Amino acid sequence: MQALSCSNCQQEVTHKYCAHCGQPVALKRIDGHYIKHEIEHVLHFERGLLYTVRELLVSPGDNVRHYISENRSRLVKPIIFIIITSLLYTIINHFFHIEDGYMKLDEAKKTTTGVIFKWIQDHYGYANIIMGVFIAFWAKLFFRKYGYNFFEILILLCFVMGMAMLIFTAFAIFQGLTHLSSMQIAGIVGVGYCTWAIGQFFDKRKIANYVKALCAYVLGMITFSLAALLLGTLIDLAIK
Repeated sequence: MQALSCSNCQQEVTHKYCAHCGQPVALKRIDGHYIKHEIEHVLHFERGLLYTVRELLVSPGDNVRHYISENRSRLVKPIIFIIITSLLYTIINHFFHIEDGYMKLDEAKKTTTGVIFKWIQDHYGYANIIMGVFIAFWAKLFFRKYGYNFFEILILLCFVMGMAMLIFTAFAIFQGLTHLSSMQIAGIVGVGYCTWAIGQFFDKRKIANYVKALCAYVLGMITFSLAALLLGTLIDLAIK
């Protein structure tokens, strides 16, 4: 009898699953049951999106630290998490025509700088992902003694800012349904959550960590805005 080879790593397979990489010998056919299972897997409260939201809402610092150093299967992958939450916010924002968000950026629309800031204002969910890189830089600077590298801090920011997107989404839905302006409050709540979560991640016992977390967030926002302004200005100068 001819031995089977794994379709993924080409190793010899003697059972239903490859002992080398875990790939099943026979993949299940994609049908309605398969799609239903995949959706349930993503949204499952024990290991999926809802579980991740609950854990990050109750104890974000402890859960992200556990994800980085011990177990990376309990929570939704951080990049997927922030993409999903940012997409959800963007959809709700456009559905209810909430143009301002919580970050008002008024620029002349005829300049490249104006176009960039208009894009940020209209697509804040996606811009938020980019801004996380700037916040991570300042967090790395302020919390360098804890030994986390830039990418580990960026993972923290993906989870934390993903939760902030859900906070903005909830307030956007409220504003869309009631027509009561609430996005400025959402900004305060979102920044407050990010400050609390980042401070808790490094050491929740030290009040100074929450101050540093707030400074990292604010400086990240400022440098992100300045970078967008500089980029727009350089492009405007180049095309003149």
